[in-house]
Amino acid sequence: MTAPTIVTPGLPDVLAASERIADWVVRTPLLTVTALPGVLLKAEHLQRSGSFKARGATNAVIANGARRVVTGSSGNHGLAVAALGAALGVHVTVVMAAGASQAKAAAIRRLGADVIPVTGGNADRERHARDYARRTDATLIPSADDALVVAGQGTVGLEVFADAPDIDAIYVPTGGGGLLAGVCLAAESLDRRVRIIGVEPKKGRRYSTSLAVGRPVELSPPDTVADGLRCQRPGEVPFPIVRDRVDQLIGVSDTAITLAMGVLNRCGIEAEPSGSVALAGALGSGCTGRVAVIVSGGNTPAALARTSASTTPTIPRGR
Repeated sequence: MTAPTIVTPGLPDVLAASERIADWVVRTPLLTVTALPGVLLKAEHLQRSGSFKARGATNAVIANGARRVVTGSSGNHGLAVAALGAALGVHVTVVMAAGASQAKAAAIRRLGADVIPVTGGNADRERHARDYARRTDATLIPSADDALVVAGQGTVGLEVFADAPDIDAIYVPTGGGGLLAGVCLAAESLDRRVRIIGVEPKKGRRYSTSLAVGRPVELSPPDTVADGLRCQRPGEVPFPIVRDRVDQLIGVSDTAITLAMGVLNRCGIEAEPSGSVALAGALGSGCTGRVAVIVSGGNTPAALARTSASTTPTIPRGR
């Protein structure tokens, strides 16, 4: 069997994604808080469906013209696809691994999507999602390992660099690598170099491990409080982009993640653990200068309890 061709996106794809999804997503602000001088917080916790995942999911679903969608997700990507599916009348099935947030699974179901629980870790989940999509003739929308998804996530970076082109560095939470790769591509829009720093949970350093050996490797399922970053293996699409452009990868403990979440919560920012990882990295690395930190998600238990069909995006006029 011939191996599938891996499509590597570039800056033009991120720019195209920005136009494609503009009516469907929120252009989130860069926030400043007195407790974090010099830090700009990219507020993706205010994004539709509660995380940056809405960007890549929207770009992929709309570009594919999908009517039946299958995806594997720890929760936030599934929420994003389910919310868009509810707006478009697209049938959505979300495959979730053992240990995934039951609150997120319940919220996905409330949005009208089917949820299929599977045993094992995220790697098993992804294999099941691929097989299920093939059997049902549905469109597979991966959570990170897809050119359209990476391009959509890159719009986070476009907005940061447009609003703060003079930043010295940007800290990016890193799981499957779709957001990190997208930010790397978006950085090409600048006429100067900015440091791009990926932040992984110490219990799941799949990118730093893979870069050390020069190829994607699969780890055991990580047990980390950052449930959205339990990916076991870098994606084939984002890996070479990250390899060729990222400046640094750092690991943070669950304790550091929880402390960073507490800082954000005290500042009035409803971030979940995964959404606090980048700040944990910035605080732990003693960041200096003017830096941006991506608060990637805000799907806390309280926020999830508010999730319903009324939270789905409105179909833009003329569509």
